[in-house]
Amino acid sequence: MQVGYARVSTQDQNLNLQKDALKKAGCEKIFTEVGGGADFDRKGLSDALAFMRKGDCLVVWKLDRLGRSLKDLIATINDIHDKKMSFQSLQESLNTATSAGKLVFHVFGALAEFERDVIRDRTRAGLSAARARGRLGGRPRIMDQSKIGMAKALMADHKNSIREILKTLNISKSTLYRSVKTG
Repeated sequence: MQVGYARVSTQDQNLNLQKDALKKAGCEKIFTEVGGGADFDRKGLSDALAFMRKGDCLVVWKLDRLGRSLKDLIATINDIHDKKMSFQSLQESLNTATSAGKLVFHVFGALAEFERDVIRDRTRAGLSAARARGRLGGRPRIMDQSKIGMAKALMADHKNSIREILKTLNISKSTLYRSVKTG
């Protein structure tokens, strides 16, 4: 059975184009949803995958309707394959039930893995170059040794309240106690 999945990102967009294409492609059941973004739940996709059985094919109008990123897309399609189902994208003419479709999908996967490795290598090289120039990563310290010494001196004089010390040094209470403890 062919099961369709259609998604638009906002209420202003219309699902009709996708639904018409999915019906024309032979989808007997179509799941839809409106929404997008990194934290969007995608209940319609979850419902479609739960509805499908071994041998079924999930059909989308376009690849970007299925995954937020290439990594997400590959994970979803791998999940579909693990359940002995297939995937088809109408606009890209990609069908993982065919040998050519499987090849294209594996090329996508290899490219995604290559891209992750390149990004990781660039990040490591950048961090190494920064360290060689004497730069350490992370947030800059608010409290240097002179400020820590001043804080200890102010705290030693019990006439100063903690609130006054915080205001004088322009720091938070947790920063004060952490700095005095470690400095």
